[in-house]
Amino acid sequence: MDNQINIIDLGQMDYQSAWDYQKDIHQKVLLGKAPDTLIFVEHEPVYTLGKNANENHLLQSAPNDAKVFNVERGGDITFHGPGQIVGYPILDLHRYKKSISWYMRTLEQVLIDTLATYGIEAGLKEGLTGVWVGDEKIGAQGVRISRWVTMHGFALNVNTDLNYFGGIIPCGIFEYGVTSMEKLLGEQQKVSLVKNKIIKSFNDAFQMQETVEVN
Repeated sequence: MDNQINIIDLGQMDYQSAWDYQKDIHQKVLLGKAPDTLIFVEHEPVYTLGKNANENHLLQSAPNDAKVFNVERGGDITFHGPGQIVGYPILDLHRYKKSISWYMRTLEQVLIDTLATYGIEAGLKEGLTGVWVGDEKIGAQGVRISRWVTMHGFALNVNTDLNYFGGIIPCGIFEYGVTSMEKLLGEQQKVSLVKNKIIKSFNDAFQMQETVEVN
């Protein structure tokens, strides 16, 4: 099985435009009119609430310059903003494995493998989604799957202004913090280089499924 994955880097784009773009590609993949696609984008400051989000997790102290969007992904509330790499994989899971839990764990592993190349030891936290360094979250996941075609995806804090997370209870989790590559490594990181490392980890993770039988 040779799964072609098209990489599209939108650079910096406002959330609504990127969301519309993502939905257009999703529809084309559903109809077989586009290959599997991984979209990269960097947003202006926004808070997004998943379909089951608790609106009380958006605090009154949240900065006024961050827009708020209710979106169709799973999960609670999260922040997107400058210095954060957002990835929207639009994949037909018929070509890989028809399992939501497998897909979520694979997305997490992509970020874990990427961070390992920087000497950052990241992992999972039992019962919670996302990628963690100790008790601090560095990568978030939230997806929607329609007829086994995915949308939304992951966010990795690279040079993110972590103050924005103070305006929410991230992903509804009270007791843990949030971190970034910049905070952990002590200096800003080159976003384009991190993207290239994500692409390699992404291809490695999904091509490994070539021999897995679909249930």
